[in-house]
Formats: sequence, structure tokens, C-alpha cells
Amino acid sequence: MSRIAIGADHAGFELKKHLIAVLTRDGHIISDIGTHSTDSVDYPPFCADVGRAVRDRRADVGIVLGGSGQGEQIAANKVRGVRAALCNDLYTARLARSHNDANVLSIGARVVGIGLAEEILATFLATTFDGGRHAARVELLMKIETEEAAGASWPAPPPPPEVGVADAVSE
Repeated sequence: MSRIAIGADHAGFELKKHLIAVLTRDGHIISDIGTHSTDSVDYPPFCADVGRAVRDRRADVGIVLGGSGQGEQIAANKVRGVRAALCNDLYTARLARSHNDANVLSIGARVVGIGLAEEILATFLATTFDGGRHAARVELLMKIETEEAAGASWPAPPPPPEVGVADAVSE
């Protein structure tokens, strides 16, 4: 049993309702962040709030849903400590957890059907982080996030070489 925060925009609303029913049936504790209808809304606030619930440990895992899932993933990833993964198939759902220790799942409600969405969710929840060599990579991701939050950045790449105009030949 997990504590799960879930949020969606209008495009993901119907899938959100369905997944909440599935998760509740399976004994999970659900925090429904919204939206609560098919009326058009902007997704970033809902997705960021799901990410904050995970960051603040009010939820073990987050789920964000929208038309493609792409913008929802980006919005959730703006929250420090979130590793949101867009998973519209079982392979990426498994690897997001086992290799990247993803803590927020993003699904495109206009990309996958309800049955596949259930399978993706089940795979994401059942998969554990492998650790090992993947732990070092997750540490690097967290280091980048910390540096960016502090205003630091990696060294700038060298400038491109100057391209000059060929010397004119005088007569």
C-alpha cells in the first residue's frame, strides 16, 4: 500500500478518475490534487502540486496525467527532488523505476488506452530501484539539480572556432 498523489488537466481527467478507482480498490491511499472536471485548465499547477506532495513526503509516489503527458512531466520535474518519467509503455515504466528511481509517473491520456494505462501504473508501482551503477547516475542528476538551484552551472563549453573570410587576392 502506497500513498499516491494524482493530478491531471482536463484531458487526463477521465483517466484520473479511472485510475483512482483502481488504486483505491487495491488499497492505496489517494490524494486527488485535481482537476475535478473536464473544463479546460492549465496543467502546470496541478503537476507541480503532485511533485510537491512527493517532495514533502505527503505521498510516496505521484502520477500526472494529460493529453500527451509530456508537459505534465516537465511541470512536475520543475519541483526540486522530483524525477518524473513519461511512460506510455511498459518498458519505459519499468526502466524509469529500476534505473532512474522515478518518483512521479506521467501518462498521456490521449496516447494510451485505459487498459494499457492500468498496466503501466501497475508496472511502475511494482518495480523497485536497482541501485548499483544506477545509484551513481541518480546522484549525478541530484547534483545537477542542486547546482542549478544554487545558481551554479557546469563549465561553459568553449566558443566555436572563428571562421574567417578568405583573404582577397589583389591584382
